[in-house]
Amino acid sequence: MHTIPHYINGGRVADAERFGLVYNPATGEQEKQVALASAARVEEAIAAASAALPAWRATSLAKRTNIFFRVREILTQRKSELAAILTSEHGKVLSDAEGEISRGLENIEFATGLSHMLKGERSEQVSSGVDVHSVRQPVGVVACITPFNFPAMVPLWMIGSALACGNTVLLKPSEKDPSSAVFIAEVFAEAGLPAGVLNVVQGDKEAVDVLLEHPDVKAVSFVGSTPIAQSIYKRAADHGKRVQALGGAKNHMVVLPDADLDMAADAAISAAYGSAGERCMAVSVLVAVGAIADDLVAAIQSRMATLTIGPGTDPASQMGPLITAEHRERVASYVAGAENEGATVVVDGRSQQFDSNGFFIGVSLVDHVKPGMKVYDDEIFGPVLSVVRVDTYSDAVRLVNDNEFGNGVAIFTRDGGAARQFEFDVEAGMVGVNVPIPVPVGTFSFGGWKNSLFGDTHMYGPDSIRFYTRGKVVTTRWPDPSTSVIDLGFPQVD
Repeated sequence: MHTIPHYINGGRVADAERFGLVYNPATGEQEKQVALASAARVEEAIAAASAALPAWRATSLAKRTNIFFRVREILTQRKSELAAILTSEHGKVLSDAEGEISRGLENIEFATGLSHMLKGERSEQVSSGVDVHSVRQPVGVVACITPFNFPAMVPLWMIGSALACGNTVLLKPSEKDPSSAVFIAEVFAEAGLPAGVLNVVQGDKEAVDVLLEHPDVKAVSFVGSTPIAQSIYKRAADHGKRVQALGGAKNHMVVLPDADLDMAADAAISAAYGSAGERCMAVSVLVAVGAIADDLVAAIQSRMATLTIGPGTDPASQMGPLITAEHRERVASYVAGAENEGATVVVDGRSQQFDSNGFFIGVSLVDHVKPGMKVYDDEIFGPVLSVVRVDTYSDAVRLVNDNEFGNGVAIFTRDGGAARQFEFDVEAGMVGVNVPIPVPVGTFSFGGWKNSLFGDTHMYGPDSIRFYTRGKVVTTRWPDPSTSVIDLGFPQVD
């Protein structure tokens, strides 16, 4: 049984008192185990990060930049190797895995511009002989706690900016698919990152508790479900840390009557069922406005029949399994209960049969859904698309804005005026116009509103620089230059 280790102070550490089970979701078989850190092991990693901090902070921006360029080169060359690891532990198809890595690399590319991003400001002569300048300095040791659904991309979101800003990092990945974190840490080491600057601690709640409470950890970045995000935000803040905690979502895709029907139907399929719906930006609610509803539901239903679901390693597969058997049963329960709540199950993914013991489920389409139904209110995090029918644009905006989540939202229309008004009206952190999953490129920041975000800053991009640094303002006065012992060329005064 292969054991997935920690990565602490530049080396693998595999011994542990407890181990977690790691499955291949496509076969349902346990293929690996992961070492789960004790409190003492986490403290060992924190000590390594603390010891490495002074030298890393003093490393020139030019040397840091060169490391990021090398990381980008190595990850690009080894993309297929990392994608295979993602597929074997998460289950997503290889094309999704490679796409995840590419989006993560955007953040490494962003980090190569650190010499520009860390520039301060200066004002001279704010008072007679007084100048003021500002600098941005690292916060210290940073904990990054990442979810199972993007085990390569989300760590790269966090550690790219955190390291670029001069911090040292403790990465705590999901114990469901932990190998990619060690792979990434070793790539950084190969690129020249000193030992102790990036450490990987495998673990569960015991490890997280130490990270949230240890006084040497100065900041916490988290992505996960809303209840956990809210808990982490409160606990870490209570211990004096700065926190950004991204929570859950219920992303809506509004389709106006004038929308391109084929474009909207294709987008709904990819956004709802891609990566088996296990992504915080997946479209889980389709809001059909007016007369387009019947034709749109029919177009989506016809496309669902052509989806190929199978192992992520099969090039023909368009969707892989869910992450665990327990999660599959949870997703299925929402489809099972929808009809009792008054919805119409157009396509029931539970009925699809698979020649495998893997954690597969078919895709589902549920029509005539309304707020108050569990299939609408809860974050399902699986391949279930709900259709809510409304009469007007105003009804659609009200529906979106009344929802407790505000991560991402999309509108499909040919009307530029309607799209512009929607951008103005809607309460969500990320908006797509004829783009179903509006994840920003690496030079912008990712994050939602309402119960999708706890904290003041979004993830990656410019907001991450503000989060991973502290501002310092220096006010300077020197003696009157006319009294200098050095001849500065001032006229002599009798």
